[in-house]
Amino acid sequence: MSWMGDTEAGLLAALILVLLWLAWVFGRRRWLGRQGGTFDCSARLDTTVSGRGWVLGVARYAGDWLEWHRVFGLSITPRLRFHRGKTAITDQRPPTARETLALYEGQRIISLVGALGDDQAVEIALGGQELTGLMSWFEGAPPGQSQVDRRAH
Repeated sequence: MSWMGDTEAGLLAALILVLLWLAWVFGRRRWLGRQGGTFDCSARLDTTVSGRGWVLGVARYAGDWLEWHRVFGLSITPRLRFHRGKTAITDQRPPTARETLALYEGQRIISLVGALGDDQAVEIALGGQELTGLMSWFEGAPPGQSQVDRRAH
């Protein structure tokens, strides 16, 4: 009988942890949305295998920064940050067949250079309207700050 009680207690503890995690994830997403303009935006965090390494996320504009958070992450600090005056869009492409399985429908992939403080490109995927908004945000930087490569349009 005590074995059954231990199993039930373990299952109850696991259920409580899952419910707490879900409440945190949804509450965090709501909090991020109240902090500024947010949109769905996936990022490719692992580039070792072609077409893989995509993580679902949400991005938001915060002053001169574009901040990217994992959708199912626990941290309230952004995983990636892109400064408007130090980041350039260098490439734009549709997703490959393999990538369409990991991304939201209708997203396009862009490469951002200078985002990590070096020449390493970061790929993000976002919808058409969000891409237009991001390009406008980059172009709306104060004079002399914008490094957006207009050849990528």
